[in-house]
Amino acid sequence: MSPQLKVALVTGAGTGIGRAVSIALIKAGYAVVLTGRRLELLEETANLSKANAQDYLCVSCDVGDPKQVEHLFSELKQKYSKLDLLFNNAGVSTPKMSMEDISYEQWRSVIDTNLTGVFLCSQQAIRMMKSQTPVGGRIINNGSISAHAPRPFSAPYTSTKHAMTGLTKSISLDGREHDIVCSQIDIGNAATPLTKNFSKGVPQANGTIQAEPVIDVEKVAQAIVQMAVLPLEINVQFMTLMASKMPYIGRG
Repeated sequence: MSPQLKVALVTGAGTGIGRAVSIALIKAGYAVVLTGRRLELLEETANLSKANAQDYLCVSCDVGDPKQVEHLFSELKQKYSKLDLLFNNAGVSTPKMSMEDISYEQWRSVIDTNLTGVFLCSQQAIRMMKSQTPVGGRIINNGSISAHAPRPFSAPYTSTKHAMTGLTKSISLDGREHDIVCSQIDIGNAATPLTKNFSKGVPQANGTIQAEPVIDVEKVAQAIVQMAVLPLEINVQFMTLMASKMPYIGRG
């Protein structure tokens, strides 16, 4: 492998934002490790990118499972031996429901993927970035508008996204002396399968149902590539990328 080749790892790479970002990074010249729970979706992403076999690696992984994350990074090291960029994108949510109706299992499922998964992947990435030559690398966390203001009946998801902001700041601080930088992108209404019903209407904080605009997921991918290619002495600490007319400013 050429030492000039940049290597990225994208979690949740089989669909939506993760798929769009993986393809955009490959087009930008990165070798990309694609991970997610369903291998067939990862392979579909790789095929859509039209990448050569040496420029991608698909590894099935539940990021909330420490052993699976260890295996993921073992496979990454075996093929590429270094890591320049980690995009922590994998995330899940519960159906819209009141706090008292959320089961412990539903709560844990969201926490394990959205927060513990980011911790586990970042921990492994930091170990690699500290030990490689040259040292350093970049971590970008997929936050959300929900890192700032919740939607109704979304306590587990909103909790993880608020916590993501604290984890992003901690990684930035603790990684500083090792040239490891960490960013958070808070995305509002990217057009993915998860937002397919937004044009029909979604619950608002005032109890109404309202249609919301969405943005092209390719624009999200372009923004993340722009953050990724900056030299390590520059960091976009936080970025909010959203549909201009979505109900965020003044939500509720």
